[in-house]
Amino acid sequence: MKYFFLLLFVLSCPLLYAQVDSVAPARKLDTSKMKKRLKKNIPPEDAQEITIKDYKIISHTRDTTFLDTTLTIQKEYKYNYLRKDDFELMPFANVGQPYSKLGVDFERSHLYPVLGAKAKHYNYFEVEEIDYFNVATPMTDLFFKTTFEQGQLLDAFLTFNLSRRFNVSVAYKGFRSLGKYRFDQSESGNFRTTLNYVSKNERYSLRSHIAAQNIETEENGGLLAKETQFESGDPDFRDRSRVDTRLSSTDYGENRVLGKRYYLDHQYKLLRTKKDSSTVEKTSLTIGHIFNYETKYYQFMQSASNDYFGSAFISAIDDKANLITTYNEFSAEFYNATLGRLQGNISHYNYNYFFNSLLVTPDGQLIQSQLTGDEISLGAKYEKIIGGFLVKGSGKYNLSGDLTSSILDATVSYRFNENNKLDFKLHSSSRLPDFNFLLYQSNYANYNWQNTSNFKNQNVNSLQAQYDSNKWGSIIGKFSTIGNYTYFAVDPDIGLVENQEQASIKPFQESGSVGHLKVKYIKEFKLGSFALNNTIMYQNVSQSNNVLNVPQIVTRNTLYFSSDVFKKAMYLQTGVTFKYFTSYNMDAYNPVLGEFYIQNNEELGGFPMLDFFINARIKQTRIYLKAEHFNSSFTGYNFYSAPNHPYRDFVIRFGLVWNFFS
Repeated sequence: MKYFFLLLFVLSCPLLYAQVDSVAPARKLDTSKMKKRLKKNIPPEDAQEITIKDYKIISHTRDTTFLDTTLTIQKEYKYNYLRKDDFELMPFANVGQPYSKLGVDFERSHLYPVLGAKAKHYNYFEVEEIDYFNVATPMTDLFFKTTFEQGQLLDAFLTFNLSRRFNVSVAYKGFRSLGKYRFDQSESGNFRTTLNYVSKNERYSLRSHIAAQNIETEENGGLLAKETQFESGDPDFRDRSRVDTRLSSTDYGENRVLGKRYYLDHQYKLLRTKKDSSTVEKTSLTIGHIFNYETKYYQFMQSASNDYFGSAFISAIDDKANLITTYNEFSAEFYNATLGRLQGNISHYNYNYFFNSLLVTPDGQLIQSQLTGDEISLGAKYEKIIGGFLVKGSGKYNLSGDLTSSILDATVSYRFNENNKLDFKLHSSSRLPDFNFLLYQSNYANYNWQNTSNFKNQNVNSLQAQYDSNKWGSIIGKFSTIGNYTYFAVDPDIGLVENQEQASIKPFQESGSVGHLKVKYIKEFKLGSFALNNTIMYQNVSQSNNVLNVPQIVTRNTLYFSSDVFKKAMYLQTGVTFKYFTSYNMDAYNPVLGEFYIQNNEELGGFPMLDFFINARIKQTRIYLKAEHFNSSFTGYNFYSAPNHPYRDFVIRFGLVWNFFS
């Protein structure tokens, strides 16, 4: 929160002078300045009209898009805590809590293992999720949405250019939500600031960002008596704060993920040819450097231990896993309009994953307190348009170090015309599991292990085909095979004890291969002002043992009406969204690790979720009002996001997204 007041002060000035138009108006032409510019052979740039295309958003992969202030059904799907389409996710009852996965993807973007605690990282901005900007005038984006009891969600963003080639942005996403159930509070703060610079002669370019993030949640362990207090629909427990939870006021848990990152990516063109009349550069030779330093830790705390997680060495629980990484990559890139773009790179990665103590188990096993080392890898990238096909490829291979890894990605795209496009993607990677699978220490006796000598690389191979058509819709098919699939599950060698359901969670590797098929179809049908938007996903898993559980069918269908109203002063969009997934052995959640684990005793799902929404756009402001899960009281209280963790009841929430241009 220490960044919040600074951000409000910075934002206050542009808000006072914000325009009411959706983009900044065209600048008036000063003829006296124009004459001076013409005498100096300077083009009259001030005479150019500013459009929405002058507000550019540049992704980590350097793809450029423009600010979009329209109101579409896709904006409705992204108007949530994550600000992305959560079709393949199932949220818990409170905002900021974990998400169960309804669909899975196994591709990796990182060559090396990460910290773990993946259930707590959905709101953590990774390097690939930071955007950079170039805008004609200062621009502010405000995102607001109500939460569940005593809190709000605000994502405030400001970007401005100090010159035509130097952009700065600052953003803060903060929220707090008490939740409907006991000890379910969550809050977070995500501060980001970016720089984007290109020199006047376009030889030198720089992108940099700083991110400081803190995510905190309370853990109640799920429902204690779900049959009598939840599934029965007893009116005495409609007030969810009266429902008993596994962890109480004396031993409820607290999770925390805290991370700080400093990132720099800069390039210099040693050789470049002048652009021709089409403003396309023909040949260039560029050297580059990427630097990334990040510190992060995951912590689980309890004021008193609970037998639900087994016996403990001490009463007060304070588990903390730390990871410090430093990454340097040096590259040389040659580009030629005929030969394509080829890059070679070499990188150095230093990691330090550690706890604050050594541990000797009762059977004499020594569990180390630290995994540290240096890794050196070679990589290459290639991009070229060949006969109408856009071919992209990238790969990295670890040369030295204990984290033997490799990764390969290849993409082939062909656009038949402006309405039809076909893509093929290939991914192959071999990497050790995340660090919390390899080494973990806890004050709970059964949550201590070291698998550095017996766990092998998890191998992933996948092939995806995607066809996009304005007429027929989009269909995506992907088949993946996973070798040495790594997961958390109950240890079968430890006998289950009543009221100690999660006392024997351990990491495992599947010896056999696991195959996963996913087919997704997206199509919208329109008739006048009405539309029906459909997303349907089918999944099938081939495996010797039940180590990967996913629903076979997931569907989301939205029937909505859109029209201009009040003499086109407002654009209105209203409708109903239906979401459903078939029942399956849904993964259970473990708060000590901040991870999901496999369970094959209870099938969940098979219940409908209906949302009614009214959205409106007034100039550059989008207003959202939604009645979430309004069918909860008459379709049965069997809706769960994970075993013992219910989905949310009927609730009305509202908010807005507001863009200012000055």
